[in-house]
Amino acid sequence: MSIVLTEFARPRLFPRTPRANTIQDCSAEQFVQHLNTHAPFKVLDGYAPFCKLYVYENWTSTRCLTVPITAANQHQLCSGYEARNRDELPVLVRWFEGVESPVANYLVVILYSAEQLEKEGTHITADWGIVGCIYTAEPEEVPMAPITMMRNALGVEEGGSGVPLDREAYARAVAFWQANANWRE
Repeated sequence: MSIVLTEFARPRLFPRTPRANTIQDCSAEQFVQHLNTHAPFKVLDGYAPFCKLYVYENWTSTRCLTVPITAANQHQLCSGYEARNRDELPVLVRWFEGVESPVANYLVVILYSAEQLEKEGTHITADWGIVGCIYTAEPEEVPMAPITMMRNALGVEEGGSGVPLDREAYARAVAFWQANANWRE
């Protein structure tokens, strides 16, 4: 099995100007090489048959992606409308500023099959393409953000995958994201 980094994921995981809330201590090429030469700690099914989650023990100083919302830090929550790239519509997102997250114990790499990526207009020369990575304390998936579920349900024309909304998964995601938020520098 072979893995490559998609152009969609590259700027989010390895931005031109490094940020503290992205993958640390390795280049994009070193990251992909590690994935292709080390077995995952665990493999999880994703939200659709074309999606797999490869869980690796964190070999970097990358910090957890989310922080619990508490009475002590809720005043540090920010929000705004953002798009993940120029082709997508901006959506409302929220994040912490000025909050430091602990170093992650696991990197959960989100992979899409070459066939699915082709449907979405991305050709890769591997079996799987990296579309994202979640940095976590536990070797489990953090629920997809509700807005990402909605975007996926809208279809590939709007930057999604075309997978219909699962109301139960959506409710679990809302419960998680009401109590947690991403962070930025």
